[in-house]
Amino acid sequence: MNQIDTFNDILEARYSCRAFLPDPVPEDTISRMVQTARRVPSWCNAQPWQVSITRGDATERFREALSQAALEGGAPQPDLDWPTGYSGVYAERRRTCGFQLYDAVGIDKKDRAGRRAQMLRNYALFDAPHVAIVTSPRELGPYGAMDCGGFVAAFTLAATALGVATIPQAAIAAYAPLVRDLLGIAEDRLVLCAISFGYADENAPANAFRTERAEAPDIIDWVS
Repeated sequence: MNQIDTFNDILEARYSCRAFLPDPVPEDTISRMVQTARRVPSWCNAQPWQVSITRGDATERFREALSQAALEGGAPQPDLDWPTGYSGVYAERRRTCGFQLYDAVGIDKKDRAGRRAQMLRNYALFDAPHVAIVTSPRELGPYGAMDCGGFVAAFTLAATALGVATIPQAAIAAYAPLVRDLLGIAEDRLVLCAISFGYADENAPANAFRTERAEAPDIIDWVS
């Protein structure tokens, strides 16, 4: 097997885990995940990513505070503007993913209360024992955020290779000021997203589906 086949196997194995076991991930395993992810490219080699990683009681305090904030509602306060909308194929992919999740956990598409309860699972971190909050220097704006996207991808793939499940979560960015206060993140850094991680509950219905991906011909615009 050549390297591209190995890489493809890891990509195929990775999925967004929505139900975790309580078992903590060893610190040296987490360090290996970061050690791998740090190799991704960045503009001018700025390497803008920084991660605040919780464990033990810190995860529980973060989970409780975030869940309470989500229950109370209020206007989102992200450091970067939310998307202005999802249209066309992007809306279709988003809708399909949601329906797959509802089907997996037995929530009727018309069950608004059930759908809201499932949405709130985001803020409970899907019971993960750890969460990594990814931040970038405010002065680098969207370009620093773009570089951090590469770090998030590499982190989740390194985790998969080590038997650790992950789910990147943009939802927590709605509470950026709270996240900053809870974790002591400086004002000069943008709160971009979370990556909840741990060991997957393989028997949980929420982990039973996989999303589809567009094929290469649908992605490439050849220019001659």
